[in-house]
Amino acid sequence: MIRFLKALVLLPVAIVVVLLAVANREPVTLSLDPFSPEPVFSVVLPLYAVLFGAVALGILVGGIGSWLGQSRTRQRARYHRREADRLAKEAAELKTFGSPGVEPGFGSAGTHAALPAPAAAR
Repeated sequence: MIRFLKALVLLPVAIVVVLLAVANREPVTLSLDPFSPEPVFSVVLPLYAVLFGAVALGILVGGIGSWLGQSRTRQRARYHRREADRLAKEAAELKTFGSPGVEPGFGSAGTHAALPAPAAAR
């Protein structure tokens, strides 16, 4: 089902991309020197290559910006994961080394009274 939906979305996108590339095969000059009439840094490419390159660069820059923007969230997640691991390890140590029937922090077993058994249900 997912494959069908993916194909349903990607097939029209692929068709539009191919049509764009076929319709824009004309060579254009891409110049990285806007102030010189004879640019030193320039390249002649088909228009579709310039468009696809611009889209790819935008995706890359957007992905990096998003990743950098989420750094605080990832840092908090690492902290909470370490804290949960530490607490789980501490709980396991308390279970291993604790005496049965004695809760930690209450001293010896004779210092606190047990609750009475519940009355039988009628």
